[in-house]
Amino acid sequence: MSGRFIAVVGPSGVGKDSVMEALAAADPRIVLARRVITRPSALGGETFEGITEEEFHVRSTAEEFALSWTAHGLHYGIPATVESQLQDGRDILANLSRSVLTRAMDRFARLEVINLTANHDILAARLAARGRETAQQIEHRLERAATPVPNGITAFTIDNSGPLTQTVQAILARLYPVRV
Repeated sequence: MSGRFIAVVGPSGVGKDSVMEALAAADPRIVLARRVITRPSALGGETFEGITEEEFHVRSTAEEFALSWTAHGLHYGIPATVESQLQDGRDILANLSRSVLTRAMDRFARLEVINLTANHDILAARLAARGRETAQQIEHRLERAATPVPNGITAFTIDNSGPLTQTVQAILARLYPVRV
């Protein structure tokens, strides 16, 4: 049986990367997809492959991405190598934009969507703490926080305003329910 492509979506600052890293550390069945982004790797945040816009276009033309999209002036890609991992039965966890979920549903036979949410004040504090955006960019990201998951996409929503361990346990219980 093939593995699941598990998309984690939610507004900037909701803690997608922290939740994903904790999930992968908590359960060996989960493999993190390492995104390719047109931003310098030195800017921090998630572990990603930073490349130039020109290289991104070359790789996109060569069909090296299972999915790709543009957001916030950057290009993002999920390497096509995730497909062989899925065929091997691995569950692949990927940070996706809500805008690409419909394409993910068409591309992957087994898609799960985790929609992370958090309190507005918590989102604002987390965005300010990471120091990557101006106050105006943070405000724009906060305005987008209420963007819904596209119609036709089934997602389970988890509030990540509390302790990380609580969020991780709730997600693992949903992904791997105990069978008696």
